[in-house]
Amino acid sequence: MPALLPESAPQRALAASNFVYTLGSGVYLTAGVLYFTQAVHLPASRVGLGLGAAGIVALAVGVAVGHLADRRGARGIYASTLAVQAVATAGFLWADSFWLFVLAVGVASGGKAAGQAARSPLIRHYGGDRPQAFRSYLRAVTNVGISLGALAAGWAVQVGTVPAYRLLVVGNAVAFAASAVILLRLPPVKPVPSTGGPRWAALRDGPYLALTALDGVMNVQFRVLTVAIPLWLVTATTAPHSLISVVVLLNTVTIVLFQVRAGRNVASPAAGGAAYRKAGVAFLASCSLISLSAGTPAWVAVTLLVVAMVIHTIGELWHAAAGFEVSYALAPQHATGQYLGVFGLGAGIAEALGPSLLISLCITWGRPGWYVVGSMFALTGMAAPAAVRWAQRTGARSTVAPPENAVASAPVSSTVSR
Repeated sequence: MPALLPESAPQRALAASNFVYTLGSGVYLTAGVLYFTQAVHLPASRVGLGLGAAGIVALAVGVAVGHLADRRGARGIYASTLAVQAVATAGFLWADSFWLFVLAVGVASGGKAAGQAARSPLIRHYGGDRPQAFRSYLRAVTNVGISLGALAAGWAVQVGTVPAYRLLVVGNAVAFAASAVILLRLPPVKPVPSTGGPRWAALRDGPYLALTALDGVMNVQFRVLTVAIPLWLVTATTAPHSLISVVVLLNTVTIVLFQVRAGRNVASPAAGGAAYRKAGVAFLASCSLISLSAGTPAWVAVTLLVVAMVIHTIGELWHAAAGFEVSYALAPQHATGQYLGVFGLGAGIAEALGPSLLISLCITWGRPGWYVVGSMFALTGMAAPAAVRWAQRTGARSTVAPPENAVASAPVSSTVSR
């Protein structure tokens, strides 16, 4: 295990904080909806409505808090967002009505979006010459933490009692609070002085906004695994239902093993644009294979779905590496939090609209819908290189040298992919 850890203390602290945080996230992603429907007894339709409202809140918060982290110091702001999430998650225990549920989940979702934006300057500051490589490492850590959290959630779902669900909520809140405490081991990060220009420069940066929109469309691919494939497998194929767990495990393990390696091969904005294009082609191939699994014998359906998930996961590796590269490389160093907050808007919109889009096209319409979705990914990927070139042509980006106490990221990219 020591060989898998970054050599620098700040990177280890960030990785440890991220790991503990994602343990709690894994619990919530797996059993959060079930807690509110099975333990609190809220109607599923109202839970969906509340989660949608929370997503809108999250969209509004990320950019503002990212800007605050740039100007006031990222460590304290990020730790505060973790504390807010801990308190809001603990509030789930008292959310026994629809409006209390909306309040609690809205604050928690807003804290999550704010934290993702506020963390970005820390990753850039302590990530060394290649913060994108360290970001890839953190994504691998994230998948490990979510997987372990999902195992704990699986126990509560199997037990199915209200005390078991409430225990998960407590564990989730404790994980968020512990993540904030671990983060305090980091030295404070002084904000990079502004170089002038508009206060909300990211919202006026047309090329960066275009890339945000393209990445948002590509982010719908994350809902393919969590929404479209499970529903398709159950309703349209003869494959055993247990295959859902197999494809999720396959996806997670592959990301843990290969995300850093994928990020190492995407080392420039131009390479990021090319990675987007390759990801789009991979998603088109994956969607096509998934569509063919309907109406086939069980062994054929299993084979097609497993192969499709392998191809989809390769595309996901390229997509994530491309997003890390262009979002950091094309953001001025003095406004990292603000720019990464804007870039997160695409993912937020995809999270809010992606499930209904995929259900309408892939599940309700059926086989033709998979080809439409795959084509959407492929066309988006093909447009990305031109958007990257546009961003590189317009406006000089900040090229401030890494801070003196920044650390090299080579140990990260040389060990985790083993």
